[in-house]
Amino acid sequence: MKILHLDENHPILIQQLEDAGFENTQAYTTSKMEVEAMLPNYQGIVVRSRFPIDAAFLTKGPQLKFIARVGAGVENIDQEAAKKMNIQLFAAPLGNANAVGEHALGMLLGLINKLRQAHQSIQAGEWMREAHRGEELEGKTVGIIGYGNMGKSFAKKLIGFDVKEVLFYDIETKEADSIARQVSLQELQEKATVLSIHTPQTERTDGMLNTSFFNQMHHPFWLINTARGSAVVTSALVNALKSGKVKGAALDVLEYEKSSFENLYETSPPADFNYLLEAENVMLSPHVAGWTIESHRKLALIIVKQIEESFGSN
Repeated sequence: MKILHLDENHPILIQQLEDAGFENTQAYTTSKMEVEAMLPNYQGIVVRSRFPIDAAFLTKGPQLKFIARVGAGVENIDQEAAKKMNIQLFAAPLGNANAVGEHALGMLLGLINKLRQAHQSIQAGEWMREAHRGEELEGKTVGIIGYGNMGKSFAKKLIGFDVKEVLFYDIETKEADSIARQVSLQELQEKATVLSIHTPQTERTDGMLNTSFFNQMHHPFWLINTARGSAVVTSALVNALKSGKVKGAALDVLEYEKSSFENLYETSPPADFNYLLEAENVMLSPHVAGWTIESHRKLALIIVKQIEESFGSN
């Protein structure tokens, strides 16, 4: 079986696939048009997010049996078209769940303790202790939207911090556990003083945190988003930051990211983005919550296992 790799991943992925008898071709910088011309010769594709895998692209690969995305989800693949063509889809949602949970907690603690501002202040030759007095996580009610692998990983990281309660909202009924309690969105908005987003990118989550959402939050709160930038309407967030409804925001993802997640828009940044850059109560990272040294390897190994289990004897 021949596999075409469109994005560079941990070298152990290709190494183990080769050991298992698969033939691998690397096309990390090959244009989409050139890739389409190559597709008829391949039975599998391994991708991350370099470009969308739409129905038109899939028709170029009549022999395709699977597409493996080295990441948590497959939102950049036309799933309906793949199903019609009997193309299996593989992903690795557990591969970076721990990394995302740790990153979300790290951003939260850094945000409420003003660590970025304190560091910059000392760099400027200041020693302003009172100005950098932070808050404690103890006693706060943490709300989580999306209680899949990522949301549950973050919830587990809260054990030991003596938070008042961990609540979560999810469109699916989740199995009860001892970490968090499933509630309605209304109850979460009534009680949460910390909110962490862990949703996939779907039509339902696109622009979910808009002006109406922020207005329905009963308490000023800290916002963490390590999911998808499209979930938060930046202009609404900026207004909520200015009004004090959002006490601070830690964002690993931004509305302005390209669909490949590899770049921000190349045009001049909007005024709202400039506000995020300058605001003292905002912390940003470049979509790296699940991008650790350990997760890099874990994601590759999970994908290898799925491919081997389904096609290793072919």
